[in-house]
Amino acid sequence: MRVLVACEFSGRVRDAFLARGHDAYSCDLLPSNGPHYQGDVFDVAYEGWDLMIAHPPCTYLCNSGVRWLKNSNQRVENMWEASKFFQKLWCLPIPKICIENPIPHRYGNLPKYTQIIQPWQFGHGETKATCLWLKDLPALEPTRVVKGRKGKIHLMSPGPDRGRLRSITYQGIANAFAAQWG
Repeated sequence: MRVLVACEFSGRVRDAFLARGHDAYSCDLLPSNGPHYQGDVFDVAYEGWDLMIAHPPCTYLCNSGVRWLKNSNQRVENMWEASKFFQKLWCLPIPKICIENPIPHRYGNLPKYTQIIQPWQFGHGETKATCLWLKDLPALEPTRVVKGRKGKIHLMSPGPDRGRLRSITYQGIANAFAAQWG
């Protein structure tokens, strides 16, 4: 199966599919090791993929980012651009699509998500509600429910790498994507 992992610099999801023998590539504006295209996802989106898992930037689309929309026309414009980017990913001619993002706020005009998953359902002791928008894919089934649930991502200290670190997919979720959809 040819798998495109859009907006991923960590390689976690890509590598989970590679480990199962799939032809998987990541794509992001940031560099990455392994099979990766550094640049605009739409440069490679029409190359005959069977599955795309996309992680579009969430700053202007999710509940935790609503504070970024206050008191600035530019911020509202950024929200509309983020929403258009999401919609453009969703409409790509790829048979199976998963778009992953935190819980969206109502202003972004996103379609209704298919399901919400948590890291603790996939072997990690943290909470981080994550929505999945699924096109021609079954709901993701939990693989290992654990106790000791903490809001580790939410409580992460401020700093220049905070956004980048918060965006990395949990390994258990990446493995579940590959095992269940590969």
